[in-house]
Amino acid sequence: MNQPRPILSVVIPLHNEQPVIPELLRRTLPVLDSLEGGPHELVLVDDGSTDATLAILEDAAQRDLRILVVSLSRNFGHQAAITAGLAHTTGDAAVVLDGDLQDPPEAIPVLVQEFKKGYDVVYVQRTNRKEALYLRFCYWLFYRLLNWLSDLRLPVDSGDFGLMSRRVVQLLMQFPEHHRYLRGLRSWVGFRQVGVPIERCERAAGKSKYSALGLLKLASDGLLAFSIVPIRAAGLVGVGSMMATLLYAGYSVVVKLVLHQSPKGFTALTLLITFLAGINLLFLGIIGEYVGRIYEEAKARPLYIVGKLIRGGQEALPKSAPPVALAKMAGPF
Repeated sequence: MNQPRPILSVVIPLHNEQPVIPELLRRTLPVLDSLEGGPHELVLVDDGSTDATLAILEDAAQRDLRILVVSLSRNFGHQAAITAGLAHTTGDAAVVLDGDLQDPPEAIPVLVQEFKKGYDVVYVQRTNRKEALYLRFCYWLFYRLLNWLSDLRLPVDSGDFGLMSRRVVQLLMQFPEHHRYLRGLRSWVGFRQVGVPIERCERAAGKSKYSALGLLKLASDGLLAFSIVPIRAAGLVGVGSMMATLLYAGYSVVVKLVLHQSPKGFTALTLLITFLAGINLLFLGIIGEYVGRIYEEAKARPLYIVGKLIRGGQEALPKSAPPVALAKMAGPF
């Protein structure tokens, strides 16, 4: 017997989140019960966990038919896991929620209310973050720097937590890029979008899977995917160096002809050469980052590989992102 089409799909990527999953399910499933329509859908993506995460998810899927478990063949990363979950949603709208409960599932009805008003994207703007002071400052600085450098107006302080209509999800599934910054792609799609301020909670259990290097990589993906200012900066620094050189050359000629002196400064010259060499290497590295991303895209490898799908204790055939030529309007919620 065919199940009625779920109206809301909630996508949660998980990697080694064994301690937090019971609390996550205890808080998320009642939220789905409280929403109108349904049955709603909970898509749990296991991103190559090495603990008991997958076993717990499989057990939950046996007890609740609304739960779909997407198990990836290895750890492909947070953004790829979200993409895999979105590719397997069937609802009229999809909510992306992190599994650490820093973004409260109880806020989902607030997003749904905005969706009912006709918004295709409802993004959450995080307030009152609980991280360390230096991390909060880094997040604050990054979002504003990215917004300043990007040609696209990106909402500040907004993470992946948010709601997207079906047509936005379908359009995102057509984007083949590997170095994904989904919160930026979500803005790039356009349509009607609105932000909702939600307090950022503490992690319920375990430790963050984003290391300092991982956060830096995510930041660079966002910056390089939505701005070519770093490359333009190389040209501006080059022009500035040439102008400074011409001015110094004119000064040297005047000093020689008028004062009959030769400018001195071996130490200054050494420092200047070293500085310019460092600038050259810096911009070569930035250009290399762009070239490396072109190389990754040229290989055209899949963004992720699904090991198995589980619903109701039974395995299903994995599916890839739907090749939709034209995204259709989502039905009424």
